[in-house]
Amino acid sequence: MYDHGMIAPVVALAAWSLLMLLWLYATRIPAMSQAKIKPGQASKEQMEALPGWAANPANNYNHLMEQPTIFYAICFALQFLDQTQPINIGLAWAYVAIRIIHSLVQATVNIIIVRFFIFSIGSLVLMALTFHALIAVGAVNVQLPH
Repeated sequence: MYDHGMIAPVVALAAWSLLMLLWLYATRIPAMSQAKIKPGQASKEQMEALPGWAANPANNYNHLMEQPTIFYAICFALQFLDQTQPINIGLAWAYVAIRIIHSLVQATVNIIIVRFFIFSIGSLVLMALTFHALIAVGAVNVQLPH
């Protein structure tokens, strides 16, 4: 799990994002068919009127294209800066696990306060990774243990 440094968590989150894309299609296509909405001809209002079981995976996929872009950049930066200490790799894997949990909550029960709590924890983990990258580039003068 730690053998590939910061790259394995990046690959894992990318793979999860693609699984969410499949979930999106597996729910959205049947929902559009039931609502007699033709692909490419749907209005924004029609798409927003789809039931939660179809809309939530799509919304989550969109969310996986937002904040995780920072995660990808920071992981690559830490890898290139040779900052693959166990703390950074562990934080990266924690972020992946948190995003998977967030996806599962949003795509199923979609309880907003639970999602917000999970998202907040993930944001703190991402901030910690970013802080470690700032240390590595000398923007913050702190020494991490090796």
